[in-house]
Amino acid sequence: MKRDATKGSRLRGGDLLRLGANGLRTRPLRAVLSAAGIAIGIAAMISVLGISESSRAHLDAELDKLGTNLLTVVPGQDPDTGETVPLPTTTVRTIARVEGVDTVSGTGKLEDISAYRNARVDPAESNALAVLATDTRLLRTLEASLSWGGWLDRAPERYATTVLGERSASRLGVTDPGERIWIKDRYFTVLGVLEPVPLAPELDTAVLVNNEAAGRYLGYDGHPTTVYERSADELVQTVRGLLPRAANPEDPRFVAVSRPSDALKARQAAEASFTGLLLGLGAVALLVGGIGVANTMVIAVMERRGEIGLRRALGAARRHISRQFLMEALLLSCLGGLGGAALGTGVTAGYALSQGWPTAVPLLALAAGVAATALIGAIAGLYPALRAARTPPTVALAAP
Repeated sequence: MKRDATKGSRLRGGDLLRLGANGLRTRPLRAVLSAAGIAIGIAAMISVLGISESSRAHLDAELDKLGTNLLTVVPGQDPDTGETVPLPTTTVRTIARVEGVDTVSGTGKLEDISAYRNARVDPAESNALAVLATDTRLLRTLEASLSWGGWLDRAPERYATTVLGERSASRLGVTDPGERIWIKDRYFTVLGVLEPVPLAPELDTAVLVNNEAAGRYLGYDGHPTTVYERSADELVQTVRGLLPRAANPEDPRFVAVSRPSDALKARQAAEASFTGLLLGLGAVALLVGGIGVANTMVIAVMERRGEIGLRRALGAARRHISRQFLMEALLLSCLGGLGGAALGTGVTAGYALSQGWPTAVPLLALAAGVAATALIGAIAGLYPALRAARTPPTVALAAP
């Protein structure tokens, strides 16, 4: 009985790696194009995850800076009539007496009053700006800051002065403190401009006037339309339950209390859903890349049948041939995976830098991306490798 010499033959790991790499070196253009398909899929997935993570890191940093202990009180609606029930004029004072409240401030929207650059502007060109009466505690309560100029406490409350939101200043064309704008029937002096307020975006398009000046010149009746309150983080839920009765003791049912940071977290959740959609598209691109690798390997087997036959005739076992082509597919996929990881990281860093965000690329995503390419390479190369191993030496040598 003859002994099969190929059963005892061995193919060392280093030799196997060189054989697989040699197959790619002999056809560099085809290898690069096939690896590019994998790279695009991996880059898409990593950049989507990285940009989403960078956005989340930016939002978390903003929330940490601004705090999540801000509560907003607004008038509620009568369920029977559907009408809005105004908050009492004493709302800010009664909320300030609630145990656990650190600071509170309110704004009152002045209906049918608009702000203009000067008295000659057409009244229809209101720029969608809201004129709000407020007190000097608003800046501290919202932990907001000024872009330039000073706050309302720079001048006596009876003076006709104002502070503009960031968009208000842009729309009115105000660039320096001391400029004047026209409100109702008189000019108000601009003391300063606010930075954008993420937890109270309505102030970005607001024109803020002191309560006393608003009452004297603009007919403000003293009923706040929005009240902002801050308390210690551990007391937020307790204070939240006390605010309706404190705001409107006679009709606490007609008071609505919200937490602005919840809206930001809802936006984060919406972005997560959108990220899932983009990941799906990245997975499709990755699948297309895997098909490209499989196609490349099938063609390589067909073109190299003479090489396969010669190696079999010289003593290479079937498992050696299958491992060679499987290694070639793995190298091709890993080349695309590493290129895609680098490209995805670069795209994430570039986009985050353009938005002023911290760059955050999950290491797990990078590792999973490269591992996914290896798996795709193994699956894509399995059939061509088995096909090459099953080719009889005589048939392979006879191939043109």
